[in-house]
Amino acid sequence: MAPLSKAHTALTALREDLSGAVYAPEDPGYDEARAVFNAMIDRRPAVIAQCESAEDVATAVRFARDLDLKIAVRGGGHSVAGSALGDGALVVDLRRMHEVTVHPGAHAVRVEGGATMSHMDRACAPYALATTGGRASTTGVGGFVLGGGSGWLDRKCGLAVDNLLGVELVTADGSVVEATSEENPELFWALHGGGGNFGVATALTLRLHDLPAMALAFLLYRPEQGPEVVRTYRDLVEGGPVEAAGGVLYLTGPPDDAFVPPHLAGKLLCAALLTYAGPEERMRKLAEPLLALPHEAAMVTAIPYADLQCMIDDPPGLRNYWSAEYLTGAPDAFVDVYCARAATMPVPTGTQHILFPQGGAIASGPADYPVPYRDAAWVVHPFGIWADPADDERCRQWVKEVRADARPWSTGAVYLNFTGDEGADRVVSGLGEENMRRLGQVKREWDPDNVFRFNHNIRPL
Repeated sequence: MAPLSKAHTALTALREDLSGAVYAPEDPGYDEARAVFNAMIDRRPAVIAQCESAEDVATAVRFARDLDLKIAVRGGGHSVAGSALGDGALVVDLRRMHEVTVHPGAHAVRVEGGATMSHMDRACAPYALATTGGRASTTGVGGFVLGGGSGWLDRKCGLAVDNLLGVELVTADGSVVEATSEENPELFWALHGGGGNFGVATALTLRLHDLPAMALAFLLYRPEQGPEVVRTYRDLVEGGPVEAAGGVLYLTGPPDDAFVPPHLAGKLLCAALLTYAGPEERMRKLAEPLLALPHEAAMVTAIPYADLQCMIDDPPGLRNYWSAEYLTGAPDAFVDVYCARAATMPVPTGTQHILFPQGGAIASGPADYPVPYRDAAWVVHPFGIWADPADDERCRQWVKEVRADARPWSTGAVYLNFTGDEGADRVVSGLGEENMRRLGQVKREWDPDNVFRFNHNIRPL
């Protein structure tokens, strides 16, 4: 750590040099600037630099290096692990950098590093174009893509990282570099799943796909119907086209929601969400087996993709603990175990017990990238979210129990964006043991001092 006089002088210079705002702990607005999506995260950075350009980011990185500060990077601030913040660190806050430039003729979009899914999806919508995005509109594009990227379109369009065409990156020495298949190709490879380990992504270029129509069927069922609902949905998706996706889940019926019958508010429910990357009439035909089951409520409609992305947004400021297991399949024996665990889900909370399908373009995508969960058929995603700190232990324990239940069917791989800090072995599971040496060598070249360590960390080799 630098002497106080040097630090004070450097901070004064940073305030003058940066186009955006700079916050230190004594500044008004500091606490608001350090708040992130997960209310369980309460960290106090030394400095928060709200950057407005790649040049600002480079200036902030050099400031941190001069003062021997570690660097955290904030895009959407949606990481359950709270990787956007670090105690005593410099936070490179990208939220002011959210410009999206669509190139419809090239089927490509350039997205600045602080943009959210909503920024990207709504910019692409007028052109009837889209790419795989996160299942919540408030998720940051940068961390989502560089971590792999799973969403409603992945069975048709591939993982988000399969659509990555280029990255503008500020590296640990404050340089601004481009990474593509032709320029810095080894770095580009590492960015396909390696997350924020190698620098600050100030812009990403992504491939777009034609999406002239989107539709969904969302049905609520009594929880005791769960096994039949899950099996029906499983068979429907496994035998259906790649346009079909979505998931099945258990949830608490939210109060004051016009879709939920009042007598079910606050009660455990089973739900099926069938999304379809195509016209409503095809989705309706596909959804017939789900609609044939006795249900409490149903929404069957065409919907703009950007609006679908907002459907399950959770408000910030709640407490979050999530994880996942990637599965070889969802046989009846697993379905029984999965549904039985719903009986112990913390209710009423915002917690969800989710099962997503994979397959399609996920499985057929590039095998070389460090995304070892590609060949899993299904994903169980216990999504703990609650308001009262008194519920911390029971909600975390329930997530762990879901994982333990699923282990007999687990591939051992995992999508790290679905996990918090679960230890070094889990990072290996998320990147692939065979990829770790290669990733470590890339880390050594671009961040030998492990400045970018507030992430699912890759050690320099």
